[in-house]
Amino acid sequence: MRVAILGTRGYPFVYSGYETFVKEMGERLVSREVEVTVYCHSPLFKEKPKTVNGIHLVYIPSIETKSLSQLTSSFFSFIHVCFSKADVVFVANSANGPFGVFTKLFGKPSVINVDGLEWLRPKWKGLGSWYYMMASRLATKLFDQVITDSDEMQRIYLELFNAPSKMIAYGANPRIDSDEVLIEQWNLEPEAYFLIVGRLIPDNNSDLIVKGFLESNSKRKLVIVGDVPYQDQFASKMKRISDDRLVFTGYVKDPEVLASLYHNCYAYFHGHEYGGTNPAMLKALGYGCAILALNTPFNQEMLQEGKYGWYFEKNVSSVVQIVENAESAPEKMKLLRKNSRDGLVQKYNWDYVTDQYVAVFEKLCKRKIEAKLVQKN
Repeated sequence: MRVAILGTRGYPFVYSGYETFVKEMGERLVSREVEVTVYCHSPLFKEKPKTVNGIHLVYIPSIETKSLSQLTSSFFSFIHVCFSKADVVFVANSANGPFGVFTKLFGKPSVINVDGLEWLRPKWKGLGSWYYMMASRLATKLFDQVITDSDEMQRIYLELFNAPSKMIAYGANPRIDSDEVLIEQWNLEPEAYFLIVGRLIPDNNSDLIVKGFLESNSKRKLVIVGDVPYQDQFASKMKRISDDRLVFTGYVKDPEVLASLYHNCYAYFHGHEYGGTNPAMLKALGYGCAILALNTPFNQEMLQEGKYGWYFEKNVSSVVQIVENAESAPEKMKLLRKNSRDGLVQKYNWDYVTDQYVAVFEKLCKRKIEAKLVQKN
């Protein structure tokens, strides 16, 4: 079976959840003797090997701006894949919904992972919001199988678009230890800081968390890991906030350093609001963090209604309160850190996730073969 993956920045480039997903699932598909091809944004790769870890790579031109990078890359990727030998096309991101017309016209079995409520994200206002709503609706019409990554997202797609979907979550890689020396480059000490990990975009509410933290009586630091790969007013404003308790690390691409930051934090703040199963939250669970999460249905689902974390509301006073509650309850934070890995139930296991995708791919291939036999008869 030959599977083509497109709609992400590529492989082995790991920038966000989708690229991590491609790495984890793609490598497992190869180990299952599936032929995997990943489409990459050409401008993001200085070196362009044809194959890495058994995964075939195709480099596609793109205009690397906030609004155009994915759409331009996806357009040319869809054209290319329709003339390829791929048996199944797997697509990430509901923004690619309209491009499903190509795979449908060429008879290529197709699967799309639609991600979160993109049309509600603050970064996509006006035309962007309209486009995402339209694209998400079209995705349910043009692709053979829609994948949602959480039970709540599955419910929303059924209610909003009358579109049934298969729920397949993301996976996690639990880790027990790390090298605490790696955090010393920022003059950090174990459990002497709170942590945020994610892109500096309004959707993740890092500005709210920072403001609430600075208004609290905490003597710890707040470490903000992440950035955006383009010039952005929100990110620039965030990084201009001057306070001795704030540490902006920018991107941390070394997985060992990132693991150390997770492992050694006093608590991890999760302000993501519009997604389903979130990879940063999965890392926090897998790395043994005490989690303080924005109160959303998605975060309630991942933390199993508060069993593996605490919640705060979307206002500054709630952030202040949860910081001060966490500061005054070190034993409870310790207990959360001790038990967090137990929250990684089977649906967050990468091997289980991959097995489910393989079943979907094989079903679509079988359906195509059966359709051809019917036509011949």
